[in-house]
Amino acid sequence: MLTETTNVQSEPPTVVAQFTSSPRGARLARQLAVRHLEEQGYPPESDASCAVALVVAELAANAVLHGRVPGHDFGIRVALDTTAGLVRVEVADAASGKRTPAMPPSSTPEGESGRGLLLVDTLAVRWGSAPRQPLGKTVWAEVSVAQPTAVR
Repeated sequence: MLTETTNVQSEPPTVVAQFTSSPRGARLARQLAVRHLEEQGYPPESDASCAVALVVAELAANAVLHGRVPGHDFGIRVALDTTAGLVRVEVADAASGKRTPAMPPSSTPEGESGRGLLLVDTLAVRWGSAPRQPLGKTVWAEVSVAQPTAVR
């Protein structure tokens, strides 16, 4: 269920994992991202961690809801680039027939869903999607973060 790798010396601190395409998998992906940021000096209650957690939660939920293909998991990659002040979140699923819209859909106040990409659009500096080979797509978002606070 979970395959985690850490960074190579020249790459920014990165975590990569695969999860079952289920609500539980989406929740575990969010928890992994929060734990990874905490290990890099961003406490779970920090603005950076909360923003990244929300972006991961929305993208993973979309992968589970709209990108699920029986027999295939979804993958996540979270890379922290402190030099650029960015966290890049990538969520890959196996559904290649549906492309993520270039812009978030407009939402109606009375609707029960449809706000996830609006949240991602608000929290991310930029976001988009790209096809994956041999199948599927990767939806990515870059979230701006300040330098981590010193651990005492």
